[in-house]
Amino acid sequence: MQTVPLLAVPSQKIKTTLADQIVELDIYQRRYGLFVDVYVNSVLEIGAVICQNLNRIIRSAYLNRNAGFSGDFVFNDTQGTADPVYTGLGTRYELLYLSADELATLGFDA
Repeated sequence: MQTVPLLAVPSQKIKTTLADQIVELDIYQRRYGLFVDVYVNSVLEIGAVICQNLNRIIRSAYLNRNAGFSGDFVFNDTQGTADPVYTGLGTRYELLYLSADELATLGFDA
């Protein structure tokens, strides 16, 4: 499990390499929640996914448009069970990347 560093701002783009994949995350606050778009190698893999506590972002292979992303993301509330809001990003709410092996160990399909 790897923590993706975030800032407590209403909109941010993060570009990083995870499991030999160039990943860009667009994380943005809207009136009805925090959302994320996931790009791999500049291709949108999944977009406008609502961010919820301990709910995987990509969740299933059929949601992954190109079926090429290895792993998944999950937000974790370190102080309870609330869904994330931008004001707590990087402190209360952490974004975790789980590799395909970690997902398998937890009993999830990668």
